[in-house]
Amino acid sequence: MFNLDGKVCVVTGGAGSLGMSAARLLHKHGARLALIDLDLDTLRTLAHETFGENCSDILCLSADVSNEEQVKQVIAQTVAHFGKIDVVLSNAGNFGTVAAIEDYPTETFDEVMAVHVRGAFLISKYSVPHIKNGGSIVITSSVAATRGDPGVYGYITAKHALTGLMRVLAKDLAPRGIRVNAIAPGPITNDFQQRVEDGLGAEIGRDGTAFFNEMIPLGRHGTAEEIAASMLYLASAQSGFTTGHLLMVDGGMSV
Repeated sequence: MFNLDGKVCVVTGGAGSLGMSAARLLHKHGARLALIDLDLDTLRTLAHETFGENCSDILCLSADVSNEEQVKQVIAQTVAHFGKIDVVLSNAGNFGTVAAIEDYPTETFDEVMAVHVRGAFLISKYSVPHIKNGGSIVITSSVAATRGDPGVYGYITAKHALTGLMRVLAKDLAPRGIRVNAIAPGPITNDFQQRVEDGLGAEIGRDGTAFFNEMIPLGRHGTAEEIAASMLYLASAQSGFTTGHLLMVDGGMSV
């Protein structure tokens, strides 16, 4: 059903469980991949374990997505290697911390906003000139884009901002035939989510995992593979009439 044969897909946050799960699925359906992460050693190790030591259609690159010059460089390297870009999965993220407003570190707030919002802006800005009609940009947002939870100032603010960025991009790029959507995962079982739950649990004085499960109508966390399947849909031609959409993949948490 899904055919990405020959498509070049850029995936930021490639060393994370969600980024690598998406990369694995995109590659399974024919995509060539430029995987970008700040931690190049971990990225290369995971890519070798996932795709093999000599996979010629996988390019591993290091960049801080909030650094404009580094983003320009990795996009230039991607185009030099593959000749084009068809899909961008803007997936790099960080969480920050959980704290009352008077205790929340300003530098942490700035760091979270820089990675999520500035990062998604920059990766789009420098990729778009190389994307032709039929291309797709998919931004990883979160169910947090629809919520407010105590003390989660950086992460929740950033995810709300990404919805605005996605909608502006969708309107701006529609005449060029480039679709832009965002995906909003609910809690999934991985190290990133566990850190979130540990931080929130400490702030509210109860078990963070139980707190989340009580809010999910399906009664469980999702998996990285389930989120990746929705990313694949938005990246592919099967979602060809979908743009400007925030796709909730959250077990009903936002209902």
